[in-house]
Amino acid sequence: MVPALAKAGFAGVNVTIPHKEAAFALCDRVDDFVRRAGAVNTLLFTPAGIEGRNTDGYGFIANLRAHGVNPAAGPVLILGAGGAARGIGAALQDEGADITFTNRTLARAAALAAALPPAKTLPWENREAALGDYALLINTTSLGMAHEPPLLMDLSCAAPGLTVADIVFAPLETRLLAEAKARGLKPVEGLGMLLHQAVPGFAAWFGVRPVVDEELYRIAAG
Repeated sequence: MVPALAKAGFAGVNVTIPHKEAAFALCDRVDDFVRRAGAVNTLLFTPAGIEGRNTDGYGFIANLRAHGVNPAAGPVLILGAGGAARGIGAALQDEGADITFTNRTLARAAALAAALPPAKTLPWENREAALGDYALLINTTSLGMAHEPPLLMDLSCAAPGLTVADIVFAPLETRLLAEAKARGLKPVEGLGMLLHQAVPGFAAWFGVRPVVDEELYRIAAG
């Protein structure tokens, strides 16, 4: 189907969960960052073939900074081990962050940590008790998304000042973010990441670089 889009004249496409690792395998050309991440969320159709890029990490970091959060302020705990976790983890490492992956299937977290050394892993059942060791918690799973099971996460052990980021953007305020806000922690929603990650792709496809401002955010939020 993807090659057919290229033949039909499309400039490229965005790829979403759960197809980012599969998209990587379709690419004729990727850069070193994408090779590290092993996942692609942006495809460019060029005369030389399909070029794969990963803008998830860029979008996530940009959204953190838009919320006044330093991505390298302290250790990071990433929930999930899919394509989004790969791109975000690699980008955080480039910022100098110390990252740990936890996943319901520990083997997937271990495989991702091995691909992004010196990342560490944590058993899923220990994720709540260990929160005091982290400055940033990120949900990269689909848990909490509309029509998906909720993410059950007790934040009572969180360190004061913990930033809680959720890449889910529908709903805009997930159960995880609502609990973070109720506990006086700093919530970072996923809509900003969605908008920021789209900027490099849009620029590559159409030669125009959009600006993520309050008006664009308001329109996207509906």
